[in-house]
Amino acid sequence: MTTTTPRFSRIAGTGSALPPRRLTNADLVAELAAQGIESSDDWIVERTGIRARHFVGADQNASDLAVEAGRHAIEAAGLSGADIGLIIVATSTPDMVFPSTATIVQRKLGIVHGCPAFDVQAVCSGFVYALTVADAMIRTGTARHALVIGAEVFSRILDFKDRTTCVLFGDGAGAVVLSGSDTPGILATDLNADGRHLDILCVPGTVSGGQILGDPLLKMDGQAVFKLAVGVLEKTARASLAKADRQDSDIDWLIPHQANIRIMQSTAKKLKLPLEKVIVTVDQHGNTSAASIPLALDTGVRSGRIQRGQTLLLEGVGGGFTWGSVLVDY
Repeated sequence: MTTTTPRFSRIAGTGSALPPRRLTNADLVAELAAQGIESSDDWIVERTGIRARHFVGADQNASDLAVEAGRHAIEAAGLSGADIGLIIVATSTPDMVFPSTATIVQRKLGIVHGCPAFDVQAVCSGFVYALTVADAMIRTGTARHALVIGAEVFSRILDFKDRTTCVLFGDGAGAVVLSGSDTPGILATDLNADGRHLDILCVPGTVSGGQILGDPLLKMDGQAVFKLAVGVLEKTARASLAKADRQDSDIDWLIPHQANIRIMQSTAKKLKLPLEKVIVTVDQHGNTSAASIPLALDTGVRSGRIQRGQTLLLEGVGGGFTWGSVLVDY
């Protein structure tokens, strides 16, 4: 018996995971005040829309969150680990320098039949990049079912003396199972990068000879990131729509990277979408980088808002500078 290579891929299941430690703005402001750093709930909400975030404990890593999210996605797809033929983890905060966090997830999930497993590093655009790669690999017959995860522990790389950045980020993981299909699921993708802007959002440190060289904490030019993000998110959204011969009005749900409510509102306005058509989780999760889009997707699915047959636009922008989008018939 022969099997044919699927022409398309579709999202078969979603999952997510958040560490148990939840910090409201009031909690974080109190911790910062103890270090002599001033901030306030009003200041954070007004500029970002963030009200709470989750941080990992000392014994948790990105792979732990990825495994939990992955299990939920596999269960939602009605599959088992034995069915997974490809694992891609998007992360900027891996467990180790090497091996990849994907291979650690593979071992923890007991997926021992030798399927390929690797990481993708495109910061906050990482999940969009990973989903695009998985879609291409399914269409070429590399795998029938792929586990695609975004997982981050950004609390490990924050400078808690810099109130402009430490209030923005959180930890978490989101996952999807992407399966081969005879009917369209992922309709179009669009990926971009421009290394000329790499300095506006980066962690410039590196490891050499057992020592950390440079600064190992996150640095960001918030105004430059905001300005660039607003422009490129509209462009990539329209690129994916054009590739699929779809219109703004065909979008049932916009699922953007959850960085800043003002960026999300601006993108929705440019696409002529009411905010009611945008999945918003930034208020409760903060910016979870590569995890933010799949976390928001799973939240929308499990709340019942996202239904089969609807059209979703996923888009992200992140350090590098990277950006991209995926248009999906869910």
